[in-house]
Amino acid sequence: MTEFKKLKIEQVIVVEGRDDTNAVLRAIDGMTIETHGFGIRRETWNILEKAYEEKGLIIFTDPDFSGEEIRRKLTARFPNSGQAFLTRREAEKKGDIGIENARPEDIAAAISKVHFISPKGKDRGGSQTCIDREADSPVFAETDLIAAGLLGGDQARARREALGAVLGIGYGNGKAFLKKLNQFHISRKEFEEALKGLEE
Repeated sequence: MTEFKKLKIEQVIVVEGRDDTNAVLRAIDGMTIETHGFGIRRETWNILEKAYEEKGLIIFTDPDFSGEEIRRKLTARFPNSGQAFLTRREAEKKGDIGIENARPEDIAAAISKVHFISPKGKDRGGSQTCIDREADSPVFAETDLIAAGLLGGDQARARREALGAVLGIGYGNGKAFLKKLNQFHISRKEFEEALKGLEE
């Protein structure tokens, strides 16, 4: 069995709680900040602001409704943050969904696929950049999702979930998934290669 090698991450990983921090630090060499749920206190906002300006943030919340609400709140305040996602399957243990349940390998893989929304490809704090493309020229349209079996069919939900895991953009309904593809600057080539992988 090969020894697991931790990822070194420059940005600060934002998680929900202490158990998430423990799980993340088994997978990466870096720092976390905990939101302690949805009601983020003023002092935590101040710490997040400082980390965002100095190192950059990667938002890594649970793949459930509460986690997505916290992610939205954080992204609204810190729009150039990186976004990392686990699938529900990776984060589930005995009916409980949370990052703390995931294996270090899955956490490291999710963080290594971090995406940035910034349209100019300029991130904070280090190594990741995204494709430089104007925000007002989306690559994907609803017709692309229909053609790929990601919208409107019996298997559309399962296909979106599987494709979201491969691309590292998480799950979303049709409208949310389309937004993620464009927001996170997924290229046509990445999309087609990931789709091809689903068919094999």
